[in-house]
Amino acid sequence: MFARFFTSHPASIGESYFQHLVHALGFGFAMLTGAAACMVHALIPGLFAKTGSEVVARLHGRMVVNRIRQSDDAAGQPCTRHP
Repeated sequence: MFARFFTSHPASIGESYFQHLVHALGFGFAMLTGAAACMVHALIPGLFAKTGSEVVARLHGRMVVNRIRQSDDAAGQPCTRHP
C-alpha cells in the first residue's frame, strides 16, 4: 500500500518512478526559473518581458501536447488534435 504513493501515478502515465522523478524535477526547476524571471520583470519591466510566457509555453508543449501525441500514437490512432 505504501509503494503505491511512489509508483501509481508514474505508472499511469507510462513512466517508472525514476523517469518521473527526473521529468518532475526538470519541470520544477523550469517553473522556478520562470517564476524568478516574472518577479524580476515585475520590478524592472524592461527585463525578461517574454521569459515567463516562454517557459509556460515550453512546459505546456512537453506536458500536454507531446503527451497527447504519444498516447494517440501508442493507441495506433492518428494524431488529429495537433498538427
